[in-house]
Amino acid sequence: MKDKAFKLGIIVGRFQTFHTGHLDMVGKACAVCDRVGIFVGSSQESGTLKNPFPYEVRKTMLEKVFGSRVAIYPLPDIGVGNNAKWGDYVLQNVRRRFGKAPDLLVSGKEERRISWFDSAAGVQIAELYIPKTIDISATRMREFFLEDDEEAWRKYAPSALWDDYAAMREAVLAAKDHLNTSSI
Repeated sequence: MKDKAFKLGIIVGRFQTFHTGHLDMVGKACAVCDRVGIFVGSSQESGTLKNPFPYEVRKTMLEKVFGSRVAIYPLPDIGVGNNAKWGDYVLQNVRRRFGKAPDLLVSGKEERRISWFDSAAGVQIAELYIPKTIDISATRMREFFLEDDEEAWRKYAPSALWDDYAAMREAVLAAKDHLNTSSI
């Protein structure tokens, strides 16, 4: 087997809920990295409109879609925002899980991520920005649940998750009136 361009790539996201845009991003990471670590942000959050699903549900979604091709870990918020302090925290978590720093960060193009690794002396982390070619967001996916529009949801949900529609919708409906979150 030929080595890929990068040894370890990481992705950080909330995945509230997982959709085909995420599928595209993780698939591209798997294509160029020997190992891919997915860090599920806001892992301590659940039961709110913005974060209806607990970490274990989000982890299960990712496992159903990718199996053992990725490693999945929780990444609780620490209340510092998207800056170098957050980047140091991400790196600390990656090192704890993999024993080394990643050599690639894969993400959607968001300017706020550019400064994540500014203070990481001696660490070279390439960044692969996946352009948004699929016009969907996790917010819109949650709206499909609220509207009970399973057909629209399926258009953007990986087929491995289709059987989970009813349970996922129930979680979103239960969380819809809870707007406050403890960390954001």
